[in-house]
Amino acid sequence: MITIRSERELALLEEASQVVLETLELIEKAVTPGVTTEELDRLAEAEIRRRGAKPAFLGYRGYPKTLCTSVNDEVVHGIPGKRILKNGDIVGVDCGAVVGGYFGDASRTLAVGTIDPEKAKLLEVTRRGLDAGIAAARPGNRVSDIGAAVEAVAIPHGYGVVRDFVGHGVGTALHEEPQIPNYGPAGRGSLLRAGMVIAIEPMFNLGRAEVSTDKDGWTVRTRDGSASAHFENTVAIEADGAVVLGMGRLLRRASSAVAS
Repeated sequence: MITIRSERELALLEEASQVVLETLELIEKAVTPGVTTEELDRLAEAEIRRRGAKPAFLGYRGYPKTLCTSVNDEVVHGIPGKRILKNGDIVGVDCGAVVGGYFGDASRTLAVGTIDPEKAKLLEVTRRGLDAGIAAARPGNRVSDIGAAVEAVAIPHGYGVVRDFVGHGVGTALHEEPQIPNYGPAGRGSLLRAGMVIAIEPMFNLGRAEVSTDKDGWTVRTRDGSASAHFENTVAIEADGAVVLGMGRLLRRASSAVAS
């Protein structure tokens, strides 16, 4: 079932997403050669709790940490630990928070020190894939229009577009309907309507699209060992298009409505 959110719900989703985005900003500053992924995780958990929110991933289906930290050929769901980040690595940092029973979810892939041009291009293009998906999230479009827009950004570069993991609805659960694939064809799936809240999250690989899951049951990596990038935002679909949650727009709107 796809839920259309009320203004009150959207305000809570905005608050949760704001915690996530500002925690990711803090983590981005801390990502330097020599830091461990465990140190990043501790920093994120402390920040989320300091802001009165709860880590969304901690304990989710048994997941043991606050962040997912996926390094180089790891696509998603890497578990923070003693791994030391090195100059030239890339690390995907996925973060979630809960405020008042509502979830925020976002991810960034970050450069550790100086990375090679091939990896830098991968990060740039994957971020552009996210932007294209958000631009396609308009009332009257279909779910697969988002995926087709994302995939169209990857194709000219020959990147593998991960198909085994997709975006999703967000609300009172971390993962809700509809699922949001990162590939087409366009014109299929559920109709997009104002009030829907979804996470759009392209995952592009330098090599092929195929992935596998490690024995830990969580860490997903490319089968060919190529580097992978992952970017994600939670967005609310409004009458004139999608709004990235966590940027303050919906909170400002709600405050204006109360004042009037």
